[in-house]
Amino acid sequence: MKNLLCYLKDFRKEVVLAPLFKMLEALFDLFVPLVVAAIIDRGIAASDFGYAGKMCLVLMLLAALGLAWSATAQYFAARASVGFSARLRRALFSHIQELSCSDLDTLGTSTLITRMTSDVNQVQNGLNLALRLLLRSPFIVFGAMIMAFTIDHRIAGIFALAIAALSVVVFGIMLISIPLYRRVQAALDDVLGKTRENLTGVRVVRAFRKEEDEVRIFREKNDALTALQKYVGRFSALMNPVTFVIINAAAIWLIYAGALRVEAGSLTQGSVVALYNYMAQILVELVKLANLIISITRAFACADRISNVLESGEALSCGRVTAQPAGEEDNGRKAPAVTFEHVSFTYAGAGDDSLTDISFEAQSGETIGIIGGTGSGKSTLVNLIPRFYDATEGRVLIDGVPAQDYAAGELVRKTAVVPQKAVLFKGTIRENLLWGRPDATDEELWEALTIAQARQIVEEKEGGLDYVIEQNGRNLSGGQRQRLTIARALVRKADILILDDSASALDYATEAALRSALREHAKDTTVFLVSQRTTSVRHADRILVLDDGVLMGSGTHAELMKSCEVYQEIYYSQFPEERTNPGGAA
Repeated sequence: MKNLLCYLKDFRKEVVLAPLFKMLEALFDLFVPLVVAAIIDRGIAASDFGYAGKMCLVLMLLAALGLAWSATAQYFAARASVGFSARLRRALFSHIQELSCSDLDTLGTSTLITRMTSDVNQVQNGLNLALRLLLRSPFIVFGAMIMAFTIDHRIAGIFALAIAALSVVVFGIMLISIPLYRRVQAALDDVLGKTRENLTGVRVVRAFRKEEDEVRIFREKNDALTALQKYVGRFSALMNPVTFVIINAAAIWLIYAGALRVEAGSLTQGSVVALYNYMAQILVELVKLANLIISITRAFACADRISNVLESGEALSCGRVTAQPAGEEDNGRKAPAVTFEHVSFTYAGAGDDSLTDISFEAQSGETIGIIGGTGSGKSTLVNLIPRFYDATEGRVLIDGVPAQDYAAGELVRKTAVVPQKAVLFKGTIRENLLWGRPDATDEELWEALTIAQARQIVEEKEGGLDYVIEQNGRNLSGGQRQRLTIARALVRKADILILDDSASALDYATEAALRSALREHAKDTTVFLVSQRTTSVRHADRILVLDDGVLMGSGTHAELMKSCEVYQEIYYSQFPEERTNPGGAA
């Protein structure tokens, strides 16, 4: 929680004024029983109704001032808590954007959503209550006890015993509840994760008629969350009845002892009423304090979860390119666009390497095909180039410079990536394409659409570039989404273009036209073409063949058909007729 307090630094005034005005309100509340006692003892008992009337006006004044101070305190508390949560949420989102892909894989999407929304809201509510009640309630409790001692120190001993007993109850329940609330939020992550999974995969669920199974699984997770919340609720529910029992028992004892003192003549009736009012104030404030403790307990649990995200991992460290000008080696020879030097990589928490001792060079303007079976490490390899992940061993060099030495953002500007899953954002086609380069002109956008074989798609849409795409491109087909994401990458005009199996939804003719357009219009761009189709990579300048993270072959299609058994197996599995006619394989 301490590392979150920095987001309150702009609200120091509100943090001070909110409890201050609440304390002023509490001070007026402490005077009320004394005024009531004066009305009984000096006004009613002496039949001095003029005095009683004046004291009633004093009560009304105290109530008005208390209301004004309370509203002011609420304003400052709300301003501080809402501003704090806005800054915290913004900082959390910024931190998540800077986390490495490995950290994002470890944390998971559903838990990050929960912590950005539910957890931040809980911390906001806890802070709001704390600013208003954390000082006020103890001030009333101990102030009422002190005022009771000024009236009669013997009977005031009852207050001290009651407060001690209540403190044991409140803090005991709090210590039990804190770890349980952490478990509740973790269970909420599971429910949110299952909900998100079903909403995004609803078509798959229906296609396999798994609705009942998914409903059953969701019900189990939801019931587990409900059961845990009920379990925590049982402890929290003990707070109010136990405090009421203790306070009411103390009130009975107070009235009994006060009646004896009144009968003995050592205490006035007004004083007994004042003592009872102070006991009632203690009751009300301790109930508030009990509820406050529950809210703060939940807020602390959520704050710990947010802190864990803010402290988890670190953004990828970046340097500055100072060793030599990009694109040149020490001997003056033009450096390869991409170099892998004995690169190995292991995902966080994985037992085995996903890539093992990979070495190759890609020259500027070359097209490098990457092929292999499912899980062979194709996507992992190309994800090391824009530095989505850092190599576990070895080095990845871009234009002869280690990837880690590039300044923040520089490596991103040199690479353009089209991921396996086509992702488009809600907005117009123009807005999505401008992700590639914000200052691109419409002419450049149309050029990229032409190369990506998407020009006709846009021209047929109402509004053209201003056609509105729904979230995740729901109003487009799979092939249309893929072509638009390729166009978005081409708009960047980067030195390195990575197509990670991004043409899987395209027919052979469209894919062939795309490859031809790339060769014609992106001659100086180094293209990495990941695919499971041999037809997609066979015309590449060089093909890398991966099998279980190991580089099994490197060469042209013709060379690999002679020397690489893995490539031959892939090719013949797609063109079995060529096995009986080897002459057609070349």
